[in-house]
Amino acid sequence: MKTLNQLMTMKQNNEKISMITAYDFPSAKQAEAAQIDTILVGDSLGMTVLGYESTVQVTIEDMIHHAKAVRRGAPNTYVIVDVPFGAVGLNEQYDLELAVKLYRDTQANALKAEGAHLTQYIKNCRNMGIPIVSHLGLTPQSVGITGYKMQASTKAAAQQLVDDALAVQQAGASMIVLEAVPSDLAQDITLKLDVPVIGIGAGNSTNGQVLVYHDVLNYGVEHQAKFVKQYGDFSVGTKALAKYNEEVKSQQFPDAAHTYKKQVLEAGEESE
Repeated sequence: MKTLNQLMTMKQNNEKISMITAYDFPSAKQAEAAQIDTILVGDSLGMTVLGYESTVQVTIEDMIHHAKAVRRGAPNTYVIVDVPFGAVGLNEQYDLELAVKLYRDTQANALKAEGAHLTQYIKNCRNMGIPIVSHLGLTPQSVGITGYKMQASTKAAAQQLVDDALAVQQAGASMIVLEAVPSDLAQDITLKLDVPVIGIGAGNSTNGQVLVYHDVLNYGVEHQAKFVKQYGDFSVGTKALAKYNEEVKSQQFPDAAHTYKKQVLEAGEESE
């Protein structure tokens, strides 16, 4: 299993870190077989596998349920689990209790929390022994305010993002995800920080990249962002299911090759 120290060494050696989201046993198993460095059990599961309208509807129970399946599928991969909306920012003691529950019950290697305002939360979790990955730039849990668009597009906003990145690192963040920010700004932040920086829509100068499993494989995706690249096409599933439906209706399936032979068995014999 990759450790945080190994990920830090990869940054220091300019070796890129790969990260992919996974939400269940088979996708996690595929990621581990592909030797992906890290898996993010993202709250994007709300839209990709649960049919929610946004990540805001995802619960702590949702995250635990899916993260446990991911850990079973990828026992030897560094797994990061999202802290869902509403599970942080209410009360320090309550926030920490939920963090402990999420970390312990999922057997995750780290938790991911969105926003630069969570420096005290990061400190509290670190003191408890829970590594936190900070998510800056476009933060999906806040799209009701920010919208789905490039962040830090002005000089002032860019400086604020630099300051935020330094602040969460100072608070104890073990890693940072930068989403939808200009590539030159992402490069500047990556060079300024000691911890690994993972980009999504942030150019290729970050220490690594993360994409959503369903985006990479075109699996039930209706819209893809500019920064997404497809490496496979699971949309064939619809065609395959339509073909299956057609053959059932026309009695083409099951045929002889997929049917047990009809026969009368004598005592002691076994069917094929």
